[in-house]
Amino acid sequence: MIESPDPAALDAVNEVTAEDLPRFAPVRYDRDQPAVEDVEAATVEALDAVDGLADLQPDARVGITVGSRGIHDMPAVVRTLVAELQGRGFDPFVLPAMGSHGGATAEGQVEAIASLGFTEESMGCPVVSSMEVERVGSDADGRPVYAARDALAADAVLLANRVKPHTDFSGDLESGLCKMAVIGLGKQRGAEATHKAALAGTFSEVIRERAALLFESTPIVGGVALLENANERAAAIEGLDAGEILDREPALLERSRDLLGTLPVEDLDLLVVDELGKEISGTGMDTNVIGRMLMHGEPEPDSPRYTRIYVRSVTPGSHGNGIGMGLADYAHRRLVEALDLTDTYVNVITSGEPVRARIPVICPDDRLAFVAAYSACGVVDPADMRIARIPNTLDLDRFHVSEAVVDELRADPDASVGTPEPLAFEDGDLA
Repeated sequence: MIESPDPAALDAVNEVTAEDLPRFAPVRYDRDQPAVEDVEAATVEALDAVDGLADLQPDARVGITVGSRGIHDMPAVVRTLVAELQGRGFDPFVLPAMGSHGGATAEGQVEAIASLGFTEESMGCPVVSSMEVERVGSDADGRPVYAARDALAADAVLLANRVKPHTDFSGDLESGLCKMAVIGLGKQRGAEATHKAALAGTFSEVIRERAALLFESTPIVGGVALLENANERAAAIEGLDAGEILDREPALLERSRDLLGTLPVEDLDLLVVDELGKEISGTGMDTNVIGRMLMHGEPEPDSPRYTRIYVRSVTPGSHGNGIGMGLADYAHRRLVEALDLTDTYVNVITSGEPVRARIPVICPDDRLAFVAAYSACGVVDPADMRIARIPNTLDLDRFHVSEAVVDELRADPDASVGTPEPLAFEDGDLA
């Protein structure tokens, strides 16, 4: 067990007290975002666009993929897909498609999607989970390409996923239907093989090559793609046949990039993140939001520019998987105490970038985290530190900023800024 550092020793690194820290103001950030008015109706319309379903026989078993991300409208989308397929005489089931997540076990993956609202009771159909895969082909370098046996045993597979910029790489294919097929349906073996292949090339090209092979060698008939606005609500829901996914998904990705939610502040001395978690981002914290990639072979973003990052906890839904903590400089003691290193290491070894699972400087409490950050951000007066505190990298419409950022945000027409007040601590932690 890692021993928490001595608070008195950390307190002695400088003369900063709680009274020296900046005051903070609450911010409400409201952007005019496109949104789907009727998610169920839009889902049915998207399903109608998947022509491959018309070739199925009555009672055909149709697997619907579900991933490990916390996507607000995805339970409604999948539930509607299930009901609509049942109404058409088919036999749908939910298929966990999340690579190595859930500790790379069948039970862990069922538990992971259950925490997101996907259960047999809520979806109205069976959840079929196994980590068994079969090799269905090889890439140009002879590396194996895998597919889940549960998917291969189905009469049809319908990919359901959000299309968005990825947190590990950039290209014309990032998070979306293709990645769901390659990594999600590849289970742990497929995810590991894909990440290894990406170390010798570009991730987007690897995804494209493997997705093309899977579309030819598995029962994938198409997919339903969801685009989210910055408020985490569906901005569009589109259905695609398997044969058009590779051509159309890049355009969906560009639309999603325009909708991406980020903080309206480019430069900070310290970003405080209340929680990281797998249901928030595949990397625990969205790299597009925090401005750090730390992925072998991938360049670091030019913006945003946040000097130090402090993360305070890991979500219950992440089940101790602390991947992404290595993107931070400081972590609260409670986050480290909640870690499941097996889940974390299985995930990070599969994804191919161990730095993201490194344990940051452990802070016994919040006040000492601010003290430590002040010593490493180059600001003369702690009251002048530019700081933002967010719940997580998904929830960006309500947050707090230090007084040095207040005037900048008051000039933003989409921001409503409250009155700055001193930080309140209780036993060293933010009240």
